[in-house]
Amino acid sequence: MEGGNSPSLQLQQLPLATAAVSVQPHTDSFSYKENLIGALLAIFGHLVSSIALNLQKYSHIRLAGSKDPRAYFRTKTWWSGLLLLLLGELGVFSSYAFAPLSLIVPLSAVSIVASAIIGIIFIKEKWKPKEFLRRYVLSFVGCGLAVVGTYLLVTFGPNSHEKMTAENITRHLVSWPFLLYMLVEIIAFCLLLYFYKERNANYIVIILLLVALLGSMTVVTVKAVAGMVLVSIQGTLQLDSPIFYIMLVCMVATAIYQATFLAQASQLYDSAQISSIGYILSTTAAISAGATFYLDFMGEDVLHICMFALGCLIAFLGVFLITRNRKKPVPFEPYISMDAMPGMQNMHDKGIAVQPDLKASFSYGALENNDSMPEIYSPATLPIVQEQHGPRGGSAPPYRVLEHSKKE
Repeated sequence: MEGGNSPSLQLQQLPLATAAVSVQPHTDSFSYKENLIGALLAIFGHLVSSIALNLQKYSHIRLAGSKDPRAYFRTKTWWSGLLLLLLGELGVFSSYAFAPLSLIVPLSAVSIVASAIIGIIFIKEKWKPKEFLRRYVLSFVGCGLAVVGTYLLVTFGPNSHEKMTAENITRHLVSWPFLLYMLVEIIAFCLLLYFYKERNANYIVIILLLVALLGSMTVVTVKAVAGMVLVSIQGTLQLDSPIFYIMLVCMVATAIYQATFLAQASQLYDSAQISSIGYILSTTAAISAGATFYLDFMGEDVLHICMFALGCLIAFLGVFLITRNRKKPVPFEPYISMDAMPGMQNMHDKGIAVQPDLKASFSYGALENNDSMPEIYSPATLPIVQEQHGPRGGSAPPYRVLEHSKKE
């Protein structure tokens, strides 16, 4: 009897031993509550950050349209935007401590949706009633799809939760799936950097892939730092561990290089393309890193994973439609409008054209050929230098004949 009961006792003790080694279990209601807190913090942070950036943009526009000689950093509007931006980034940073990485990253679509709505209402972008449907119907459809995708992400997001202690982070850092993922990412990053720097392959996909690879490491380290800070606040100090400062340094370094590549991309391409393509690539790379490092989808069923992937695809499509319909900036006109200069209107009271319209050719301050113009406004010919040779073969000093013939 004793020998027969020993296998059953071992089977009963096996789950307890496994639970002692792995992460502390959470109930479904508690894990959903943590996911909801993290999602709400992320949505709040992205929304406030979008409002802050548009507020700063409004400050620049108001200064440019007025005769206020103050710099932008001396206005209350710009500083209010900066404080709101810090508050929003703090909310996004805090969200990583509660919810899984794969759930928080796609929620950055909220900032793109908010910017599209605020750009129409708050900034008051000019549009005609006849062009409203043609210009903004895709934007509103994109906003609706992004909202639906966000709902699916929050509902079917991964429920993996573990305390971000130094021991757990170190164990994830030396695991073979993450080491293999890091090897592949380093090789891909080096190849992309070689083509970008040495081969001058300034394609937007290459630059944003570099940003996405750096961003995946940024969000991994951000979650580690935010989680260790939260555990320390709860009573278990983690800030004295070396892994905390390693993650902190990696977070700052990758964020700086990521901002550098983004600045280079903004000098070459439109911001709408950067927003849509960068969101898709960065989200995909970050979800892959979170699934490899933190094992976000471990134990999830196929239905939840498929619905989460569907939510990501719908959010991708919504962001693409929002940025696809943005108004392109007007190109710079390469001439000076002379009639707009002070004191020049009295010279052309007869309606004589001073500056030609920009059509097919580019001109810079050229006058139109008009036979009715006075002689003083006709273009002067280049000076002709003639030489006379003396009788002995010596050349006389040249003299200039300036011809102002109107026929020529």
